[in-house]
Amino acid sequence: MRLCHQNTQITKLVNDWHAQGKAVAFVPTMGGLHQGHLSLIDIAKQKADKVVVSIFVNPTQFSKNEDLDSYPRTLNADLAVLSANVDGVFIPDVKQIYPNGINKHIDVGTIGQILCGKTRPHFFNGVAQVVEILFGIVHPDVAVFGQKDYQQLLLIKKMVKNLSLDICIESGKTIREKSGLAVSTRNQYLSESETKIAANLYKTLVYIKREILQNKKINGLKQWAEFDLKQHFKLDYLEILDANTLRQITSNTHQIIILSAVLLGSVRLIDNIILKKG
Repeated sequence: MRLCHQNTQITKLVNDWHAQGKAVAFVPTMGGLHQGHLSLIDIAKQKADKVVVSIFVNPTQFSKNEDLDSYPRTLNADLAVLSANVDGVFIPDVKQIYPNGINKHIDVGTIGQILCGKTRPHFFNGVAQVVEILFGIVHPDVAVFGQKDYQQLLLIKKMVKNLSLDICIESGKTIREKSGLAVSTRNQYLSESETKIAANLYKTLVYIKREILQNKKINGLKQWAEFDLKQHFKLDYLEILDANTLRQITSNTHQIIILSAVLLGSVRLIDNIILKKG
């Protein structure tokens, strides 16, 4: 496993692999690695000859009142996990990623302004910014992202298409605890009792899915689910939308996605379930 701290180092490493006819897959992370990240690395290994993982806590996707300073930084543990699983690790500092400062604005379009984008208007601009920069440094053939961050996944796919980047975007399914709680780096903020409560988010989404498959009316389900979630959490949103567009369901909808974001104490949880329209 090669460790690279400089942009030039990782670019040269990937260029050398490309010169050897090797395909390169890329998994961007902010560290705090867990089974969800490892599942994305497994996909990357299936899709390419070489795998690069980046570890960079991106300041542009945090607002002033969010947890940039306290975000879990577990570099030594992360490298121990990665040593037997990947070929290269890119660990840049802020000056490597943003040599000219971090004031750039990217038009993320409507998809970045809804759902999580309403509550966190800075977030998707920061995500699009850092992913575009990382792609320009690493030059991967394939990049892998998780379906838990579904809105982010669609935004990145759209960005790659709009910029005509020759990168195949792959996605990995959400990895869950036994309780159903989606695995997340921020879960370590939760107390033992909060972890048990957090599982109610997935249980509610599963109930909605089951009722939709039994042809129950979506508006009524949405109202019930919002009430139910408010018994456990501070609700940001609950939406039932077309999975391909994140717009309202129409007669042309083939897949439905149930998405929700909630707060449990100071911890923000997001989750989703996708189902085929019956």
